[in-house]
Amino acid sequence: MASPIHLELSRPQLLISSVVTSVVTGTAAEAATAQSPGAEMPQNSKVSMIVNDERHEIEVDNRTSLLDALREHLRLTGTKKGCDHGQCGACTVMVEGRRINSCLTLAVMHQGDEITTIEGLGEPGNLHPMQAAFVKHDGFQCGYCTPGQICSAVAVLEEIKAGIPSHVTSDITAAAPLTTTEIRERMSGNICRCGAYSNIMDAIVEVAGTRA
Repeated sequence: MASPIHLELSRPQLLISSVVTSVVTGTAAEAATAQSPGAEMPQNSKVSMIVNDERHEIEVDNRTSLLDALREHLRLTGTKKGCDHGQCGACTVMVEGRRINSCLTLAVMHQGDEITTIEGLGEPGNLHPMQAAFVKHDGFQCGYCTPGQICSAVAVLEEIKAGIPSHVTSDITAAAPLTTTEIRERMSGNICRCGAYSNIMDAIVEVAGTRA
Protein backbone atom coordinates (compact mmCIF):
# COMPACT_ATOMS: atom_id res chain seq x y z
CA MET A 1 0.00 0.00 0.00
CA ALA A 2 1.41 3.32 -1.01
CA SER A 3 2.27 5.61 1.85
CA PRO A 4 0.34 8.91 2.03
CA ILE A 5 2.01 12.02 0.73
CA HIS A 6 2.54 14.76 3.30
CA LEU A 7 2.74 18.34 2.08
CA GLU A 8 4.31 20.81 4.42
CA LEU A 9 3.60 24.51 3.85
CA SER A 10 5.19 27.38 5.63
CA ARG A 11 2.89 29.98 7.27
CA PRO A 12 3.46 32.57 4.49
CA GLN A 13 2.71 29.96 1.82
CA LEU A 14 -0.51 28.95 3.63
CA LEU A 15 -1.72 32.54 3.86
CA ILE A 16 -1.00 33.17 0.19
CA SER A 17 -2.83 30.01 -0.89
CA SER A 18 -5.87 30.98 1.24
CA VAL A 19 -6.05 34.44 -0.33
CA VAL A 20 -5.78 33.02 -3.84
CA THR A 21 -8.55 30.50 -3.12
CA SER A 22 -10.86 33.23 -1.78
CA VAL A 23 -10.28 35.46 -4.79
CA VAL A 24 -10.89 32.64 -7.25
CA THR A 25 -14.05 31.50 -5.43
CA GLY A 26 -15.44 35.04 -5.23
CA THR A 27 -14.76 35.72 -8.89
CA ALA A 28 -16.50 32.49 -9.90
CA ALA A 29 -19.53 33.36 -7.76
CA GLU A 30 -19.79 36.82 -9.30
CA ALA A 31 -19.57 35.35 -12.78
CA ALA A 32 -22.31 32.84 -12.00
CA THR A 33 -24.54 35.59 -10.62
CA ALA A 34 -24.00 37.77 -13.67
CA GLN A 35 -24.94 34.89 -15.97
CA SER A 36 -28.11 33.96 -14.06
CA PRO A 37 -31.13 35.74 -15.53
CA GLY A 38 -33.11 37.67 -12.94
CA ALA A 39 -30.53 37.06 -10.25
CA GLU A 40 -30.26 40.74 -9.31
CA MET A 41 -33.26 42.57 -7.95
CA PRO A 42 -33.91 46.07 -9.30
CA GLN A 43 -32.79 48.77 -6.90
CA ASN A 44 -35.45 51.33 -7.85
CA SER A 45 -39.20 51.13 -8.36
CA LYS A 46 -41.83 53.45 -9.75
CA VAL A 47 -44.58 54.20 -7.26
CA SER A 48 -47.90 55.87 -7.96
CA MET A 49 -49.81 57.23 -4.98
CA ILE A 50 -52.50 59.80 -4.29
CA VAL A 51 -51.19 62.34 -1.83
CA ASN A 52 -53.55 65.05 -0.59
CA ASP A 53 -55.99 64.30 -3.43
CA GLU A 54 -53.28 64.64 -6.08
CA ARG A 55 -51.73 61.70 -7.92
CA HIS A 56 -47.96 61.51 -7.90
CA GLU A 57 -45.65 59.11 -9.70
CA ILE A 58 -42.13 58.89 -8.36
CA GLU A 59 -39.15 56.60 -8.76
CA VAL A 60 -37.54 55.65 -5.48
CA ASP A 61 -34.91 53.34 -4.11
CA ASN A 62 -36.71 50.26 -2.81
CA ARG A 63 -35.37 51.03 0.67
CA THR A 64 -36.87 54.54 0.78
CA SER A 65 -39.30 55.05 3.63
CA LEU A 66 -42.66 56.69 3.01
CA LEU A 67 -41.46 59.55 5.19
CA ASP A 68 -38.42 60.22 3.01
CA ALA A 69 -40.49 59.87 -0.16
CA LEU A 70 -42.89 62.55 1.09
CA ARG A 71 -40.16 64.90 2.26
CA GLU A 72 -37.40 64.38 -0.29
CA HIS A 73 -39.32 63.47 -3.44
CA LEU A 74 -42.60 65.36 -3.04
CA ARG A 75 -41.20 68.21 -0.91
CA LEU A 76 -44.01 67.84 1.63
CA THR A 77 -41.85 68.81 4.57
CA GLY A 78 -44.72 69.36 7.00
CA THR A 79 -44.33 65.72 8.02
CA LYS A 80 -41.35 65.68 10.38
CA LYS A 81 -38.55 63.21 10.95
CA GLY A 82 -38.06 62.90 14.68
CA CYS A 83 -36.64 59.63 15.98
CA ASP A 84 -36.87 57.74 12.65
CA HIS A 85 -37.66 54.63 14.73
CA GLY A 86 -41.43 54.88 15.19
CA GLN A 87 -41.15 56.05 18.77
CA CYS A 88 -42.13 59.74 18.70
CA GLY A 89 -45.04 60.04 16.24
CA ALA A 90 -43.75 63.22 14.58
CA CYS A 91 -44.02 61.54 11.17
CA THR A 92 -47.66 60.46 11.54
CA VAL A 93 -49.71 60.60 8.34
CA MET A 94 -52.98 58.97 7.31
CA VAL A 95 -52.98 56.16 4.75
CA GLU A 96 -56.39 55.06 3.52
CA GLY A 97 -57.85 56.89 6.51
CA ARG A 98 -55.70 55.11 9.11
CA ARG A 99 -52.80 56.78 10.88
CA ILE A 100 -49.33 55.28 10.59
CA ASN A 101 -45.75 56.20 11.39
CA SER A 102 -44.41 56.96 7.94
CA CYS A 103 -40.82 56.28 9.01
CA LEU A 104 -41.65 52.60 9.59
CA THR A 105 -43.05 51.76 6.17
CA LEU A 106 -41.54 51.70 2.70
CA ALA A 107 -42.84 53.90 -0.10
CA VAL A 108 -43.05 50.89 -2.44
CA MET A 109 -45.62 49.33 -0.11
CA HIS A 110 -48.14 52.07 -0.87
CA GLN A 111 -48.73 51.68 -4.57
CA GLY A 112 -52.08 53.32 -5.33
CA ASP A 113 -52.80 54.30 -1.72
CA GLU A 114 -54.48 57.54 -0.69
CA ILE A 115 -52.28 59.44 1.73
CA THR A 116 -53.09 62.57 3.71
CA THR A 117 -50.36 64.70 5.27
CA ILE A 118 -50.67 67.84 7.37
CA GLU A 119 -50.61 69.88 4.15
CA GLY A 120 -53.73 68.06 2.97
CA LEU A 121 -55.80 68.80 6.07
CA GLY A 122 -55.94 72.56 5.68
CA GLU A 123 -54.03 75.69 4.76
CA PRO A 124 -53.81 79.29 5.98
CA GLY A 125 -57.22 80.87 5.63
CA ASN A 126 -58.92 77.48 5.43
CA LEU A 127 -57.74 75.51 8.45
CA HIS A 128 -59.03 72.11 9.43
CA PRO A 129 -61.04 72.35 12.70
CA MET A 130 -58.28 70.45 14.50
CA GLN A 131 -55.63 72.86 13.24
CA ALA A 132 -57.75 75.82 14.34
CA ALA A 133 -58.28 74.25 17.78
CA PHE A 134 -54.53 73.71 18.23
CA VAL A 135 -53.97 77.40 17.48
CA LYS A 136 -56.79 78.48 19.80
CA HIS A 137 -55.61 76.36 22.74
CA ASP A 138 -51.89 76.89 22.11
CA GLY A 139 -51.40 73.18 21.58
CA PHE A 140 -47.78 73.58 20.54
CA GLN A 141 -44.57 75.27 21.61
CA CYS A 142 -41.63 74.45 19.34
CA GLY A 143 -44.14 73.00 16.84
CA TYR A 144 -41.95 70.16 15.64
CA CYS A 145 -44.32 67.42 16.79
CA THR A 146 -47.46 69.37 15.86
CA PRO A 147 -48.08 67.99 12.34
CA GLY A 148 -47.97 64.43 13.68
CA GLN A 149 -50.07 65.37 16.70
CA ILE A 150 -52.78 66.91 14.51
CA CYS A 151 -52.86 64.06 11.98
CA SER A 152 -53.05 61.55 14.82
CA ALA A 153 -55.79 63.53 16.61
CA VAL A 154 -57.95 63.65 13.49
CA ALA A 155 -57.54 59.91 13.01
CA VAL A 156 -58.20 59.18 16.69
CA LEU A 157 -61.64 60.78 16.56
CA GLU A 158 -62.42 58.74 13.43
CA GLU A 159 -61.27 55.55 15.18
CA ILE A 160 -63.56 56.21 18.12
CA LYS A 161 -66.41 57.09 15.79
CA ALA A 162 -65.88 53.79 13.95
CA GLY A 163 -66.00 51.87 17.25
CA ILE A 164 -62.40 50.64 17.06
CA PRO A 165 -61.33 49.67 20.61
CA SER A 166 -58.13 50.67 22.34
CA HIS A 167 -56.20 49.12 25.25
CA VAL A 168 -58.39 50.98 27.75
CA THR A 169 -61.75 50.13 26.16
CA SER A 170 -63.56 48.15 28.83
CA ASP A 171 -66.07 46.49 26.51
CA ILE A 172 -64.68 45.71 23.08
CA THR A 173 -68.05 44.41 21.92
CA ALA A 174 -69.63 47.85 22.34
CA ALA A 175 -68.90 51.18 20.70
CA ALA A 176 -65.73 52.79 22.01
CA PRO A 177 -66.66 55.66 24.34
CA LEU A 178 -65.54 59.19 23.56
CA THR A 179 -63.73 59.97 26.81
CA THR A 180 -60.57 61.79 27.77
CA THR A 181 -59.13 58.45 28.94
CA GLU A 182 -59.67 56.97 25.48
CA ILE A 183 -58.16 60.02 23.80
CA ARG A 184 -55.09 60.03 26.06
CA GLU A 185 -54.46 56.33 25.44
CA ARG A 186 -54.80 56.67 21.68
CA MET A 187 -52.57 59.76 21.56
CA SER A 188 -49.88 58.21 23.76
CA GLY A 189 -47.69 57.38 20.77
CA ASN A 190 -47.28 61.06 19.90
CA ILE A 191 -44.58 62.60 22.06
CA CYS A 192 -44.42 66.34 22.82
CA ARG A 193 -41.03 67.10 24.28
CA CYS A 194 -42.20 70.61 25.19
CA GLY A 195 -44.94 69.12 27.37
CA ALA A 196 -47.99 70.82 25.84
CA TYR A 197 -50.17 67.79 26.54
CA SER A 198 -52.93 69.54 28.48
CA ASN A 199 -53.39 72.10 25.71
CA ILE A 200 -53.37 69.37 23.07
CA MET A 201 -56.09 67.55 25.02
CA ASP A 202 -58.16 70.74 25.23
CA ALA A 203 -57.94 71.14 21.45
CA ILE A 204 -58.97 67.55 20.75
CA VAL A 205 -61.79 67.64 23.28
CA GLU A 206 -63.19 70.83 21.73
CA VAL A 207 -63.22 69.29 18.27
CA ALA A 208 -64.74 66.11 19.68
CA GLY A 209 -67.55 68.21 21.14
CA THR A 210 -67.08 66.98 24.70
CA ARG A 211 -66.03 68.68 27.91
CA ALA A 212 -62.76 67.84 29.60
